[in-house]
Amino acid sequence: MKTRLCAFLGMVLCAASGGAWAQSGGLNGPSSVAADLAPGDGLTDPQFRSDFPQNVVPGWFAWKDGLAGNGFKFNLDYLSLGLSSDGSTGDAAGGIARLYGSWQATENGSLTFKIENRHGYGSPDPQNMLLGQGILSIPGTAFNDNGSLLTNLYWTQRAEDGAWTFQIGQIDVTDFLSIYGLVSPYTAFQNLAFNTNPTISAPDQGLGMAFGARLGKNAYVVASVADAMGDPSEPDFDVFDHRRLFKSVEIGYTSGFDRIYFDNVHLTLWHTDGKAAEDYGAAFSGAWFIDNKWMPFLRAGTSKATEALYKNTVSGGIGYFGRNTDLGGVGLNWSEAANGQEQMTAEVFYRFSVSPGLQITPSMQFIHDPIGSTTGRDITLFGLRARMVF
Repeated sequence: MKTRLCAFLGMVLCAASGGAWAQSGGLNGPSSVAADLAPGDGLTDPQFRSDFPQNVVPGWFAWKDGLAGNGFKFNLDYLSLGLSSDGSTGDAAGGIARLYGSWQATENGSLTFKIENRHGYGSPDPQNMLLGQGILSIPGTAFNDNGSLLTNLYWTQRAEDGAWTFQIGQIDVTDFLSIYGLVSPYTAFQNLAFNTNPTISAPDQGLGMAFGARLGKNAYVVASVADAMGDPSEPDFDVFDHRRLFKSVEIGYTSGFDRIYFDNVHLTLWHTDGKAAEDYGAAFSGAWFIDNKWMPFLRAGTSKATEALYKNTVSGGIGYFGRNTDLGGVGLNWSEAANGQEQMTAEVFYRFSVSPGLQITPSMQFIHDPIGSTTGRDITLFGLRARMVF
């Protein structure tokens, strides 16, 4: 693994030696490194309740600010999630430790990195607590037991006028694929039904490239090609041997490129010849930020469903953004599996933002007629997520 990782680092660093759209959105969605480095959900004037933990270790944050002034930004954070059910599905808990950042190496080029350790506090972990029982639902997206991962290491090049953005390296397609303002499992909804569209067979992080461009004043296009067999625990160049690829293209409309993931309507087409068999599909998403406070959304998708979690899905709901950077959400989802079984999923959450460095999010999920359940009982899950940033 060390040899492969060194070779991969060398490739990206070689690329690095060689007013932007991506800086205001582009290929950097709500779950991306760029978003996590900018507290406040992109709001122009966030009013935080506290400055913890900055007031506890001011020297550390002053040092970070000095590095940021020279083009190097980074964060350390830790997230923890616990899910408790009202019945036989049991409980699960896990955590994620992350080191991520970016280096503005040139005026229009930057290097982005993210290293994670994902771990359960026992078995099962939140992501797989229902899948392990044959139930097609992922209530704890990203909170798995996959260990140490290199999830980002890519170079970004931007046009001087911000008209286009290009990324190459170890990418995570869910950073930009069919997303909206409430997509991040670290800060918003937890169930995959409301994260990246669950009819899309998105690969794990791996070698790939992505391109985004403006099409006039309000339209845009984003396309990507990535390793369909990506493995962030052992990043490699095997895609050049097996040639199994995930491809996507998205065309969308926004009220302005500084609000690309607040006001957004888009259509996504994708295809993969990945782990099991060929899969393809289409997804639609519409979300609009009203009075800089309310975000109603409607999302849908359909697929061949040979690899995707569901064949068809429709989600709707609304998010609430507070000036103190609290965030609330209510969502309702209908999904159909490849075998024709249907289920309904609802989630409600409220994220208390104590400060830019501390967030606490209680939530509740309800799954009606869970697909694959041997008992047929509805499932209620109570969740508590915490995030601390240093």
